Amino acid sequence: MDKVYENAAVALRDVVADGQMIAVGGFGLCGMPEQLITALRDSGVKDLTAVSNNAGVDGFGLGLLLQTRQIKKMISSYVGENKEFERQYLSGELELEFAPQGTLAERMRAGGAGIPGFYTKTGVGTLIAEGKEHKEFDGQTYILERGIVADLSLVKAWKADRAGNLVYRKTAQNFNPVVASCGKLTVAEVEEIVEVGELDPDSVDTPGIYVHRVVLNPNPEKRIEKKTVRN
Repeated sequence: MDKVYENAAVALRDVVADGQMIAVGGFGLCGMPEQLITALRDSGVKDLTAVSNNAGVDGFGLGLLLQTRQIKKMISSYVGENKEFERQYLSGELELEFAPQGTLAERMRAGGAGIPGFYTKTGVGTLIAEGKEHKEFDGQTYILERGIVADLSLVKAWKADRAGNLVYRKTAQNFNPVVASCGKLTVAEVEEIVEVGELDPDSVDTPGIYVHRVVLNPNPEKRIEKKTVRN
């Protein structure tokens, strides 16, 4: 089955809708599906719940969707690089659900594996634990975290074949595998597309069974979040 679409806008055209939960890969600006995020903005959908490790930066990544007020809630572990995010949150315009980084990754992995919830010690005794079920195991307190199943997942990979098998490159892999697995429908943005059979099966990071659509972006911008140079 050929899963390659003409471009990001076409790949999202009939699958995005107001009020959806969208999971997005990336860590900071590394491994982020920038073209798909732009297409999501241009689609005009609103009232989105965005699940991502971070909220991008002002004017790039998920920051684009914050500028246009298309996100109503963020589920994230770090949001410190976006002034518009800060402004909207402090003024009560944006909902925020914080999740420790490992917990967020496990919530998406669990959702993709069909696991509705799991217990963890992380967050016990903090704001993270408020309103969550507490349970004792061997004398230790744990809290219940729910698995995440997104309506749509957007991921970035290095290579794909036409069947949607994905290969990530180094640290750009980050959250992308668990994001890909937790989506009811997953769209991957890649830098290279090869024919079925050209990828070494042992090199495949995300099997095509998790990926429904693929779009090519051969020249991603790959911004540097914070550039530090010598005087």
